[in-house]
Amino acid sequence: MKRPFLMMLLWMAGTIGMTAAQENVITVQTARKGAPISATMYGIFYEDINFAADGGMYAEMVKNRSFEYTPDALMGWNTLGRLEVRNDGPFARNPKYVRLSASGHVEQLTGLENEGFFGIGVKEGEDYRFSVWARIPEGKPQVLKVQLVNPSTMEEHQQFAEARIKVEGSEWKQYETVIRSPRTLGKARLRVLLYDENGRTGTGVCDVEHVSLFPVKTWKGHRNGLRSDIVQALYDMRPGVFRFPGGCIVEGATLDTRYDWKKTLGPVENRPTNINRWRDCFPQRCFPDYFQSYGMGFYELFQLSEEIGAEPLPVLNVGMACQYQNWEQEGAHVPANAAALDPYIQDCLDLIEFANGPADSQWGKVRAEMGHPEPFHLKYIAVGNEQWGRFYFDRLKFFVEKIRAAYPEIKIVGSSGPGPDGKDFEDGWKAMTDLGADLVDEHFYRPIQWFLDNVNRYDNYDRKGPKVFAGEYACHDNGRKWNHAGASIYEAAFMTNLERNADIVEMATYAPLLAHVEGWQWRPDMIWYDNLRMFKTSSYHVQAMYACNRGTHVLPCSQSEVAPKGKDGVFSSAVWDEQAKEYVVKVVNTTADPQPVCLRLEGCKKLGAVHTITLDCSTFEGENTLDNPNLIEPRHNFLASEGNEVADIVGGKQFVIYRIGKASK
Repeated sequence: MKRPFLMMLLWMAGTIGMTAAQENVITVQTARKGAPISATMYGIFYEDINFAADGGMYAEMVKNRSFEYTPDALMGWNTLGRLEVRNDGPFARNPKYVRLSASGHVEQLTGLENEGFFGIGVKEGEDYRFSVWARIPEGKPQVLKVQLVNPSTMEEHQQFAEARIKVEGSEWKQYETVIRSPRTLGKARLRVLLYDENGRTGTGVCDVEHVSLFPVKTWKGHRNGLRSDIVQALYDMRPGVFRFPGGCIVEGATLDTRYDWKKTLGPVENRPTNINRWRDCFPQRCFPDYFQSYGMGFYELFQLSEEIGAEPLPVLNVGMACQYQNWEQEGAHVPANAAALDPYIQDCLDLIEFANGPADSQWGKVRAEMGHPEPFHLKYIAVGNEQWGRFYFDRLKFFVEKIRAAYPEIKIVGSSGPGPDGKDFEDGWKAMTDLGADLVDEHFYRPIQWFLDNVNRYDNYDRKGPKVFAGEYACHDNGRKWNHAGASIYEAAFMTNLERNADIVEMATYAPLLAHVEGWQWRPDMIWYDNLRMFKTSSYHVQAMYACNRGTHVLPCSQSEVAPKGKDGVFSSAVWDEQAKEYVVKVVNTTADPQPVCLRLEGCKKLGAVHTITLDCSTFEGENTLDNPNLIEPRHNFLASEGNEVADIVGGKQFVIYRIGKASK
């Protein structure tokens, strides 16, 4: 090292009170371009847990809009006057509707009031589209007064916005109107009241079905759309792969309640309601009103993948209910023979046709009629989720055979079971290799020490077998399962291992993705929200920093100071970005002390500008919140270089990315 540069480094160390820190020389071999990094390397995993769909990313604001929750068809609704739930409606898979009848007294109201998902969040000046299917079974036209109300207000009027819809005719018809909110309120309610044409109560009858309220401003303006602030956060991550729809909901507590992708297609009014598998899975976090409307179905999920630039990775059922909830009960699953499994295998084949088939094929036509005549270009399919043992292996083999025969170009993802080690894990890897799976899905929700112990996990993996998909993982602090900064810094350290081993690791997705602050069952999670606001966790920022700085090829990277196995230290990886023509070096300091770092880029004589992106997690238990969403977020800066070296001080519990350009001639 040149003496002036060394003196500068020592001066930098002294200015922050360092006493005994060793210099960490990170040597990058720029001339030895290594394995290409898959475009799917860093992605996201969506599952409808923690009210991630209804009440979350799916922008519908009305709970139980089709009156199909069981056993209470009016769950989520308060009622006024005379009404009844009937069961002969216009939609075969959602047959229930409500008949509103005159109260019998001119001074008494008939109507419905919906509580929404932990309230209905509206913003001042924003427009909301109300729609309803309705008819007049007998008598004269009726008027529905549609109100946004604040039942807890001290003002004279509970309603603060109102519109009117005139319903006429005995045939079912969809009516809609747009309501502009004059105020911001997180826990409003929707009220629908029955009047006649003269503004009187007490006369007439009106049937209503599929009562809906959406913000007009959804992601890309889609009518059956998604919440724009949440999807924008996903888009900003630049994810390479999008795994959906689960997770354990793919299995269901029983096969009858599994996620069935075919039921999520077509007009939303005719998509059946399903019990959410997470409703009462955890008795300590039980939500009796947690159902799936299927409004954000497979078409919407494929469309979302396309719009955020990610490869879709659907997960389908392998003929098994959740093993955690059924264990060794053979009767809970479909028999392990080709004939019994054929409908489930056909679901996989039909899905591939739905995604990739021409617009005149059976399932490609369904996609085209929903608005997407061009294919979605599906490349991957996962069969089974977090399942293990002979129950899984004996069923999966039939799927692999049939999918391979019909679609040899599709990559098949199998499971290594619920944990990252042990007999089930080892048996899973052997079975996936024997069956010829292209990727093996590993899951690990583990404490900090596990992540430290596994920071070199993939260095010695067999390079001849299937590729690795780290499909669900998150770090927690020894029982403190929350998104605090201290846990995310260890995720960042672990991910240097993913990157260094890009020849064997093809994709990785943190999990879970979304959580409502009032409706969660599982944590930590990457993005949290209420009805009006959201915040990105420090784990989100770690994932985004990797995904947005993925690079195209691994570069060999070595350190002069290597942390002992399972101990805190400095961890690094390096890549070349062919598009930007830049070297990208990632450095993570998990120790509590600042560390002097020298990046030495062998093969370069002179470096250009150095752009740094730093995530400071030194406030170990610090966490972003709805009220303080930007406490922990990346900050950008620039450094000078000298020759082929860059000197810096990486603070304690910091993750720093260095984007280094070549010097112009």
